Amino acid sequence: MNAIEIRNLTKNFGEKQALKGLNMIVPAGSIYGFIGENGSGKSTTEKLICGLLLPIGGSIKLFDRDYTDPDVRARIGVLIEAPGCFPNYSVWNNMMLQAANLSVKNPEREVRKVLEIVRMEGAASNKYKNCSLGMKQRIGIAMALLGNPALLVLDEPINGLDADGMRIMREVLVDVTRDYGCTVLISSHILGELEKIATHYGIVRQGKMIREMTAEELDAGCRTYVALKTENMNGAAALLGVRYSRVEQEENGYLRVYDAGSPEEIVTYLYQNRILVSEIGTAKIGLEEYYMDLMSEKEGR
Repeated sequence: MNAIEIRNLTKNFGEKQALKGLNMIVPAGSIYGFIGENGSGKSTTEKLICGLLLPIGGSIKLFDRDYTDPDVRARIGVLIEAPGCFPNYSVWNNMMLQAANLSVKNPEREVRKVLEIVRMEGAASNKYKNCSLGMKQRIGIAMALLGNPALLVLDEPINGLDADGMRIMREVLVDVTRDYGCTVLISSHILGELEKIATHYGIVRQGKMIREMTAEELDAGCRTYVALKTENMNGAAALLGVRYSRVEQEENGYLRVYDAGSPEEIVTYLYQNRILVSEIGTAKIGLEEYYMDLMSEKEGR
């Protein structure tokens, strides 16, 4: 079963067409990384899924039912932009208000449970205004988890977080899918972090889905390269640039060679041209570079 199935979705804002027949499949139980540049349609799509906007055309199904079905709408948890909290209220009191708003049964037990999930049980008495950005984002996720949703929709929840905050957020999102069977749709510009947890990806550009793939398909599609250092980097770059299709200088001082046969082949070739290699190894590009290559390809660069 798919948690989300979108077909030919369109949305206009005045004369601007934000979505141009977007198609999207989010399998149940997945962490779906939703990727695209600013203005590509990510937030618009998420708001349409959540019922915060109305589409011009197309269809949205959630768990094989129309997204307007009241029963299926009750299965969605949402954090778009920032949680709506009272600054001078404690975390606990804000959570209890949200539980009352959702008519959650056994609210104290449920609030305690979701605060434990997001690692905030020790800060329940803190005033919301005194919480860090990372804590506020986790409070928002805790609120979205009230009522045991089957689908969690998150818009840029890790932006602005420090390294520890991002680590905790990763752990929380993995926990809710693994331990509670929740599907997560998450948009983010921090692709290196997204790559650590996502099981599926959707890449959107100018209101259209240009690629959907699993984490395994991403790994298979990422280009391999050889990274090396020599005593003569400029000379090595010039020689290798003649023989191989793409040679780049990394910021950390390494030379990156794509589509090379093997490290041994490069070492032999440079040695024959009187250049000694001091370090060499193979690696693959990550999600961020894959995305940048794809965008360049679409722009015809």
